[in-house]
Amino acid sequence: MEPIRIAYQSFVDAEHAGTYWEHLQAHLDKIVDPGTTVDIKGITPHDSYAHALSEFRCAREMICNAVTAEREGYDAFAMGHFQDPGLYEARAAVDIPVLSLGEASMLYACQLGHQIGIVTINPRYISWFHHQIGKYGLRERVTGVHAMTFEPGQILAAFDREGGLEEVVALFEEQGRPLVERGVDVLITGGGIPMLLFSRVHNHNIDGAPVINGIPILVKMTEMAVKLRRLTGLNVSRTSDFAQPPPEVIEEFMTNPKGL
Repeated sequence: MEPIRIAYQSFVDAEHAGTYWEHLQAHLDKIVDPGTTVDIKGITPHDSYAHALSEFRCAREMICNAVTAEREGYDAFAMGHFQDPGLYEARAAVDIPVLSLGEASMLYACQLGHQIGIVTINPRYISWFHHQIGKYGLRERVTGVHAMTFEPGQILAAFDREGGLEEVVALFEEQGRPLVERGVDVLITGGGIPMLLFSRVHNHNIDGAPVINGIPILVKMTEMAVKLRRLTGLNVSRTSDFAQPPPEVIEEFMTNPKGL
């Protein structure tokens, strides 16, 4: 089978990731099909504060990284950041498949149950997630969003701190159980970092409601997108949201970061 190369976008950088990138790369290498390689790409300055302005700033660099990945010969671009900022713009900018952690997790969750709930890492993401849910047309399916209280960088320490996993699992269950009691039958961990942490928990569930680890879902959907593209030519629609701009517009975006 022809090899597949995937660029995987993290919203931290090597300097601030601690051992997170090492854990992430090991997990990615473990779950990919034979012949698939995944290379992690960072963002500098990294996403260190849960706010729409940080998401907006990081989205711009992510889109540039998607364009660069296509030019470097990658077969697909996977955004490992649940908030999916800039997803539609990246799809419009490149001709390789672009998939994202939040969208992939929500769509797959709809196959596992009828009512979906999300537990994010910080309350400031709650309104952002509700906007995401509406954008994907899932308001009737993804019906509740609760939050723990971490900044994006703080939860990284749980990977190497004794008892860190158990602490985050307990905080997640504290927020997830009321959703299950209200009728939610599938839970999504709202963030790539806690998802990776929870990959250490086999058959993770709360009172029978499965807790989704979206990283394998994203990787497998990305591999499938590449395979379907090769097999059938299938690609995103170019009639509306993902219509491609002229090459000079993309080049202007790439070379003129401040709009000057």
